[in-house]
Amino acid sequence: MSQSYEIDMCHGPLFSRLIVFAIPLILSGILQLLFNAADIIVVGRFTGSHALAAVGSTSSLINLLVNLFIGVSVGANVLLGRYYGAQDYKNASETVHTAMVTAIVGGVIMIIAGVLLARPLLEMMGTPQDVLSLSVLYMRIYFIGMPAFMVYNFGAALLRALGDTKRPLYFLTVAGVVNVIFNLFFVIVLHMGVAGVAIGTVVSQFISCVLVLRCLHHSEGSYQLRFSKLTIKSFYLKQIFQVGVPAGIQSTVINLSNALLQSSVNSFGSTAMAGYTAANNIFGFLYISVNSITQSCMSFTSQNYGVRKTKRMDKILIDCIILSFVFSFTLGCGAYFFGNELLRLYTSDPKVIQCGIEILAYTTVPYFCCGLMDLFPGALRGMGHSGVPMILSIIGTVGTRIVWIFGLFPNHRSLSFLFISYPVSWILTILMQVICFYFVRKKVHKTILSADKKYL
Repeated sequence: MSQSYEIDMCHGPLFSRLIVFAIPLILSGILQLLFNAADIIVVGRFTGSHALAAVGSTSSLINLLVNLFIGVSVGANVLLGRYYGAQDYKNASETVHTAMVTAIVGGVIMIIAGVLLARPLLEMMGTPQDVLSLSVLYMRIYFIGMPAFMVYNFGAALLRALGDTKRPLYFLTVAGVVNVIFNLFFVIVLHMGVAGVAIGTVVSQFISCVLVLRCLHHSEGSYQLRFSKLTIKSFYLKQIFQVGVPAGIQSTVINLSNALLQSSVNSFGSTAMAGYTAANNIFGFLYISVNSITQSCMSFTSQNYGVRKTKRMDKILIDCIILSFVFSFTLGCGAYFFGNELLRLYTSDPKVIQCGIEILAYTTVPYFCCGLMDLFPGALRGMGHSGVPMILSIIGTVGTRIVWIFGLFPNHRSLSFLFISYPVSWILTILMQVICFYFVRKKVHKTILSADKKYL
């Protein structure tokens, strides 16, 4: 791989390099989110609100099912970054090949789970009968592309570990354009509706998969992907799982709380569902910005952990806190003040727009809290500590929302009250994560210092 695609994370100025790393990552996340946005906009405009609700009702459930495996890619990112930062190229190569086989196996498992569980899980969430069949159809077709989806995400995670966030952006740009073209063709020309946008998304996923595989195969050095060396080695898989599985469980359980919230929204009917679908898609763009800063923090921390630069690790976190606040607060305010105009991109139904505005009012401006909530666990994962942050996130975020949904919401039934649970859960989780970070950081620094003295 050409050195021009890599970023030296262990030497030189930090702030500018974090920005250079994060911007393509943000744009990549936006493009990936646009896969679903293209589906929503096309079916909303050319098929109707029932199709819009059908596609939207699957989002929380899809995230619930795939995020465990996507979390495992976080472990691959951290492990490769650690070996690469320490210039341990043999172990770096073994990590790459173990990670890619894990992605393929995970994708096959997701096909089986998605096809078999689509209907019972959607029924369990209370999806209305008038959109249930369309939701099941969309979800089953969508999951056929899971192997390609998983391979792309693992491949992109490995490239990020080396500082390369540009080429995943290029790959997603190509796939995103193809996705939009196929969506329009299948829906407008062939009148395939929900099935059409699902097929368009699957095709685009396979394109991004092929491009990232080609990139890794033609790379030079220890991280080159050689198909003859594809195998799972337990030593590396265990280390990947130690960081990745807790991250995946955390994301999965948080999405379980979102699925419970989706069920509460479903109880208001298809109009509220459509409003939540559109608002949640806008909400997703905010998440992309803060998640990209968290990924930057984790990748930079991982490489510097590999070379034992503790002071630089502290500086990474401080710079990322600044970046996360600036990005999320700016975008959150923009989404709030231009919410009406943004929602009109998805639908022209005034009742749907009103529901969307009601949701955005409590989830946009305070979104910087979500960024801070995720940033401290990201720094800890970069140091190889993932278990305790997972537990605290589950207690703070999921626990608060479950109490809210089942304890408080039944007596205050409104969309506004339902979504106040978001900022409340963020603030409580931040407090716990900061305390956790203080003690784990102290332990990590002490361990590194003791090891350094041992070799003096």
